Amino acid sequence: MRLDSHRIEFPGSQGILAARLDTPRGGARAYALFAHCFTCSKDIFAASRIAARLADNGIATLRFDFTGLGASEGEFANTNFSSNVDDLVAAADWLATHHGPAQLMVGHSLGGAAVLAAAERVPGCRAVATIGAPYDPAHVTHQFHESMHLIEADGEAQVTLAGRQFRIRRQFIDDVFGQPQAQRIASLKRALLVLHAPLDDTVSVDNASAIFGTAKHPKSFVSLDTADHLLRGKADAMYAADVIAAWALRYLNLSPETAPPQTEPGETIVQESGLGRYAQAIRSDGHLLTADEPESVGGDDLGPDPYDLLLSSLGACTSMTMRMYAQRKGLRLEQASVRLRHRKIHASDCTDCETKEGLVDEMTREITLVGDLSADERAKLLEIADKCPVHRTLHSEVRVTTRLID
Repeated sequence: MRLDSHRIEFPGSQGILAARLDTPRGGARAYALFAHCFTCSKDIFAASRIAARLADNGIATLRFDFTGLGASEGEFANTNFSSNVDDLVAAADWLATHHGPAQLMVGHSLGGAAVLAAAERVPGCRAVATIGAPYDPAHVTHQFHESMHLIEADGEAQVTLAGRQFRIRRQFIDDVFGQPQAQRIASLKRALLVLHAPLDDTVSVDNASAIFGTAKHPKSFVSLDTADHLLRGKADAMYAADVIAAWALRYLNLSPETAPPQTEPGETIVQESGLGRYAQAIRSDGHLLTADEPESVGGDDLGPDPYDLLLSSLGACTSMTMRMYAQRKGLRLEQASVRLRHRKIHASDCTDCETKEGLVDEMTREITLVGDLSADERAKLLEIADKCPVHRTLHSEVRVTTRLID
């Protein structure tokens, strides 16, 4: 699904805040609010990817720069955790007034702590998702602990965060240490999704455990495996985005008249996703997949390319067909795996091809069978592999009809 990204401005706690509203074309089914990490901005990779994936599911997302950051007005030194929470509430109020309530609130790092604190002040909020969030907002002081004595002695200090200079004042320290965060989490009364990377060296995964343990149900926890704190890896950001989008649909009150097209059994719908130049959103029997082109041809490599998907189809069909046969015959097949490759070869190099000129497509399969199988049983399974339905389709006459829908 394509999205439209609109520049927005609205009053925050200490001035005008700069924002973007990413809206799916065709209308929004619901609205979400995204809070970025400490000293980050609304345009970090994780924020834009999550907003785009939510748009694939018909959910519009408002992401903004906190006071004194990015393109927003105000002085960072005058801000604190409470002012961040006030900014979030102001954003939610603007969204509710001009479009619809922020049913989903997503927060990254300290932004995650902020959405946990702000949720009780956002009446329309039904679900909260945190990414790499600290249990206690005061955890953020670990990032400039060597300057704490200067802040205490002089009232403020210049600190370096992510390679940039910021002025931190004592009022920030006093405010962040005075937050009743445990009480807020325990009384959240919203569905909660906690996402955290076990190897996060900025906010340890123990924080996720504490959040999850304090919160009441419904709550879910998802490990982000090898992701870093900022989700700089494309695959990590996309995975988090996909999980949040899929999870949120269970809890949001969605508008049915603007829902993305639903598939009938045996039907697949492919639409441009709005991510990058070529990425496609594939819906098939209730499942959401992504296809893209590799970076070498101008894509963003957000998913398998069309030929990769074709190989995947053949490989999955091959393995499934062998498994069905093994079960039916009682063969002791423990695991089947199929490695596939596709390439173009010159027809003149193919001795058994009907085509004699130009290029032909060649797909190779390497099948590995694990289990206590005799030579005859292995040979029979190899024979069965060639009888999988997709294999037969590729070797039969295929008729594709195309028509334009108004």
